[in-house]
Amino acid sequence: MFNVERWREIFQSIQKNKLRTALSGFTVSLGILIFIILFGLGEGLKNSYSDLFLNEANNVIFIYPGKTTKPYGGFKTNRQIELKNEDVDAIMDEFQESIEYLNPRLFVSEPIKYKLESYQFDINAVAPSNQQIEKHVLMKGRYINEKDIIEKNKVTTIGRLVARDIFKGEDPLGKFINLGSRAFKVVGVFQDTSGDTEENKLIIPYTTRQQILKGTDEIGTLAITFDQNIGGSGAVKLSNNVKSLLKKRKSIDPSDPSGIRVRNVADEIDRSLQFANALQIIITFVGIGTLIAGIIGISNIMVFIVKERTKELGIRKALGAEPNEIIKMILSESIFITTLSGFFGMILGIIVLNSLDSGALQDYFITRAGVDFGIAFFATIILIVFGVVAGYVPAKRAASIKPIVALRDE
Repeated sequence: MFNVERWREIFQSIQKNKLRTALSGFTVSLGILIFIILFGLGEGLKNSYSDLFLNEANNVIFIYPGKTTKPYGGFKTNRQIELKNEDVDAIMDEFQESIEYLNPRLFVSEPIKYKLESYQFDINAVAPSNQQIEKHVLMKGRYINEKDIIEKNKVTTIGRLVARDIFKGEDPLGKFINLGSRAFKVVGVFQDTSGDTEENKLIIPYTTRQQILKGTDEIGTLAITFDQNIGGSGAVKLSNNVKSLLKKRKSIDPSDPSGIRVRNVADEIDRSLQFANALQIIITFVGIGTLIAGIIGISNIMVFIVKERTKELGIRKALGAEPNEIIKMILSESIFITTLSGFFGMILGIIVLNSLDSGALQDYFITRAGVDFGIAFFATIILIVFGVVAGYVPAKRAASIKPIVALRDE
């Protein structure tokens, strides 16, 4: 039941002891403020890792041919391994249930010319599945397609920045640009979720590039996307099986680490996000330590408050005040100060996080620093609860002191 007299006494006590009240509130506010800022910065760090590694498809396995380091099957060491179109077909036949896309890739180094000007951009000879793997988003026109692969068409889909720099405001669709000594028709323009690096590229069919290289069927590297339902362990198993298949086809020692190299993006992302989560846990523990320090500070202040008011409490007991009344009075003051200060610190912490310069934070690998309101509220409630407990212990001790002993206290 609401007791007007008790709250009047609480406000009189607060007004009479402004410094003590300010110190108590400052301890609580600072504890929750530091916790929220640290937790929010930890979330920003985790967001940066997610953005960095999830801009492109994360269910990708990259296959790189290398040089052998061991003799095997009658072949000497230091043999350069080459991937062929037939290897792509063999992988698809063997693992078609687990594979979504196969993307043979050749990296091209050719001068680019339009009208009388020359340019230097990256040229990637790939399959149409490159669009899904790299998350290219069409702005106009179309991406290279299966018909281009089959017919070995001289067409190209160009990045946004390539279109800007070469065509300078002209509509690039249908225009022809020279890649080396051959004219390619621009059929589309794309942008990319990861930014400028990808948008500085030209995409052409890999079979067209093979034809230009005098009809070779060699490919540079191979990207494979797998069904995410197979999970992390399934992805690792698929990587190992593809590697074993290629080593067998190329007569490479099974224990040779360099003949065929495999990079599993899903496994790398998992390890990187585990690292980010570990950092978040560490930061959270530091924040919890700050909360504990705040709780200890409240406890010390409450002990001091009760000690300071020992004689007053003795007089109240001598005049007939019940122990429960004394406990309620001290706890009510503790709850009021802790709650008010805790929510002030929570709101201030959220405001500080929202006002931080996102551009400056990105220099420290922190993106979209923030904290969920539910977590901030929960942390504040925890601090308030422990603040009440911190006030109850000395209040209980004070309520049990005999009036005569309390009145003798100096």
